[in-house]
Amino acid sequence: MRIGIDVGGTNTDAVLMDGDSVLADAKVTTTPDVTDGIVRAVQDLRGRRDFDPAAVTGVMLGTTHFINAIVEARDLAPTAAVRLGLPATQSLPPLVEWPENLVNAIGGHTYMCHGGHEYDGRVISKLVPAELHRIADELTANEVRSVAVTSVFSLVNAEFELEVAEILTERVPGLRVSLSHEVGRTGLLERENATVINAALGELAERICDGMVETLGAIGLHAPLYLSQNDGTLMGVDYARQYPVMTFASGPTNSMRGAAYLSGVDDCAVVDVGGTTTDVGILHRGFPREASTEVSVGGIRTNFRMPDVLSFGIGGGSVVRQSGGEVEVGPDSVGYRLRDEALVFGGKTLTATDLVVAAGRAQIGDPGLVASLDGGLVTAGLSHVTDRITGTVDRMRTSRAPVPVVLVGGGSVLLPEELPVASSVLRPEQFAVANAVGAAIAQISGDVDRIFAIQPGQRDAALDTAKQEATDRALIAGAGPGTVEIVEVEEIPLAYLPGNATRIRVKAVGDLARDASAPSTAAPFRGAR
Repeated sequence: MRIGIDVGGTNTDAVLMDGDSVLADAKVTTTPDVTDGIVRAVQDLRGRRDFDPAAVTGVMLGTTHFINAIVEARDLAPTAAVRLGLPATQSLPPLVEWPENLVNAIGGHTYMCHGGHEYDGRVISKLVPAELHRIADELTANEVRSVAVTSVFSLVNAEFELEVAEILTERVPGLRVSLSHEVGRTGLLERENATVINAALGELAERICDGMVETLGAIGLHAPLYLSQNDGTLMGVDYARQYPVMTFASGPTNSMRGAAYLSGVDDCAVVDVGGTTTDVGILHRGFPREASTEVSVGGIRTNFRMPDVLSFGIGGGSVVRQSGGEVEVGPDSVGYRLRDEALVFGGKTLTATDLVVAAGRAQIGDPGLVASLDGGLVTAGLSHVTDRITGTVDRMRTSRAPVPVVLVGGGSVLLPEELPVASSVLRPEQFAVANAVGAAIAQISGDVDRIFAIQPGQRDAALDTAKQEATDRALIAGAGPGTVEIVEVEEIPLAYLPGNATRIRVKAVGDLARDASAPSTAAPFRGAR
């Protein structure tokens, strides 16, 4: 058996699964300290279907802890950004265009040093040890505990990043180091930004992961803990300590994976309506379509893998207003206070949930408390929700042809059984906890995103190299031997670079190893624990 948990802004959902079967599900209100909500969700599961904690082989958790820390600029470690590339890259220094509050939150320590490579592996300039020794001394003096190292074209050759990490950790005991070739993708500034974010979250990741393991252990769950990644797969808790940035957007991803699993449809649009927001994405072969451009996180441009999802402020807790004959729903929401503030629960705030109950589409709270709502207001409000979501699905599809649409999330009761852009509308059983199901059934992945200088007749060899590297990463991360398969291969010729330069992206996915009591990490751990 395994337990899947997903922490949302309004509700924390949990499911108990045995093989392909959902034995029990629970939905509780998210608490300000989300750990309390997780404990309540697990206890609720046991109340619905008692189970032996020793029989649980894994706990899979999707959490918003880390992206919230960036958005709110809190709980971030003093972090330095070290870039290797001089005499190139001087015109745009590290942390350029970062919001001032985030720069202040991490201390704003930036350094530019010699090093880096060209796209074909040629050295731009050699490392200068004296520069690194000076940086190490300044890190110690300023009590900087984390550092992000980014070298030009490190995805082609990472030797300088590895060497710098070794030098700095030798001179600054306990220093945490994040390397850009392990975090981001092609694009210097965006990869550097993603690496700095990852480094700044390192201490928080340590506390959160340790706290989660301790909390689950206190209620009798000693099974391995896995965290959901933003590509729809899992990572072990040790991996999460190193790469907390990979949890960003794991909530929508879990919902999409759960939608595919529950509906049996692998290629479709997924609409996940929660209590605060709606997320719309596209599934391809059962996995979320990835964003092809840089993604803004807290006002910072990044380029690590993220699902191509459009989110906006409409959910079950969205506040409804009427002004001048116009009805607006959201973007503000009562969130986890829904059971205190919505009319159907005796509150005083008109929410989208009140509209759907008044329309007779759902049995939530006390329908008598909204029986007197104006019918025109109810119809206009629900039409506003439908039009907004339909328009977003229309933006996400790649052709004019109608697409299957799968509705999940507790707030999806806001939508009718037919949508203009949909060839079919499916609302599977357990739709309200699809995000927790997605976490529970997630697999292990390994991915590669590199630039190859492909010589004539060597294309197949380059592809084989990338596929093998992705497969090896999945196995190291905890996938079972014999279960790994390549699910995505993308070749992008880079015409602006000489030498038949080609960007190759490969993703490998496998089932969680049945005998894995504690998954290993995909890269050696650097820094203090």
